[in-house]
Amino acid sequence: MPYLSCSICSKDFYRKPSHIRKENYCSVNCLGKAHRKGSILSCSICGTKIYRRLLHQKKNQTGKFFCTQKCATIWRSEKFREKGHGNWKGGQYSYKEILKRIKIVQTCLLCKKDDKRILVVHHIDKNRMNNVAKNLAWLCHNCHHLVHNYKKEEDLFNFLQGQNEKS
Repeated sequence: MPYLSCSICSKDFYRKPSHIRKENYCSVNCLGKAHRKGSILSCSICGTKIYRRLLHQKKNQTGKFFCTQKCATIWRSEKFREKGHGNWKGGQYSYKEILKRIKIVQTCLLCKKDDKRILVVHHIDKNRMNNVAKNLAWLCHNCHHLVHNYKKEEDLFNFLQGQNEKS
C-alpha cells in the first residue's frame, strides 16, 4: 500500500497507485495552498500576517498592505490629516481660507444652503492646484457631486457663476 507524504504539510496519507503524481497533497486545502502564487505579508499598522495575491501586490501603489478595513482607515487618517494633506498650508486648508478672507458668503451657489458643515470649495476649472479666488466657489456636498458628474448642473453652475461676476 503506497503511503505518501504531503508536499505542503508533510502529513502521511494513503493514495491509490494509479493516482500518484509528481506532487501529492493530502487534502483539497493543501492543494489550494500549493497553487497560491502570492506571498505572506505583514499588515502595515498592526503587523498581522496576511496573504496577498501577486496581482494585488502589483496593483498596490503605496506598498502598504492591511489586514482589515479598520487598519486601512487608521493609515489613511494619519496620512491625509493636516500636514499630510496636499492643500494644508501653515495650519489651514488654503483654498477655504482664501474664500473666507475675501468674505465670500458661505452659501451653496446652486441651492443656497448655508450649513457650514456641508459646504465645500469647488474649483471652477477643476484644477485643485489653482487656488485663485476667481476659481473658487462654495457648494454643498450634493451640488458639488452634481456639478462634477452631470452636464446639466455644470451648465447651471457656470450660468450662475457668470451672473455673480457681473453683479
